[in-house]
Amino acid sequence: MKYLLSLWVSLLFIACGETEKNSESKPAPEQTNAVSIYSDTFNNSFKASLTAYYALKDAFIEENIKKVDTAAVLLSKTIAAIPFDEIVVDSVKAAAGILSESLQSELIGLKGETLLEEKRKAFQLLTEQMTTLIKKVQYNKEIIYYQFCPMAMDDNGAAWLSASSEIRNPYLPATMLECGEVKDTINKPR
Repeated sequence: MKYLLSLWVSLLFIACGETEKNSESKPAPEQTNAVSIYSDTFNNSFKASLTAYYALKDAFIEENIKKVDTAAVLLSKTIAAIPFDEIVVDSVKAAAGILSESLQSELIGLKGETLLEEKRKAFQLLTEQMTTLIKKVQYNKEIIYYQFCPMAMDDNGAAWLSASSEIRNPYLPATMLECGEVKDTINKPR
């Protein structure tokens, strides 16, 4: 009986040690090691656009119209700097060009609005176009979280993109900052 008990305890320690060893040997997925079909120049330009988009989202969270307008100008410049001519598939290149122009138009409209709620409507459309662009060009150098709040935009729902899974709602920051959920991750690194 003592032998069985000590054997069981030994097996338990070995099993626990193996679990610890296995969990230690699994490194966290590296976001920047994804294989890309694009150059570093393209990927860095695209990342700059995402960073500018996130700044725009954060300006909406702060409810600061001046910051929203400044971030919109920066996003427009960074989108214009993406070297879409690097895309080799003609249909993807054409779609990216159309989406880029559409994003630019939406940003002009967003800047032209004077009320924060009207700017948020433009941001909602901008988010959908940006999401489509990310998927179309298959940008995969980082995880992008597609988040959604069903109560935004008068209970019609609205989405936004984030670099983090943390929910910070740009549509209802004063009343429901944490309202929403991650609906998807877009183009995770492979």
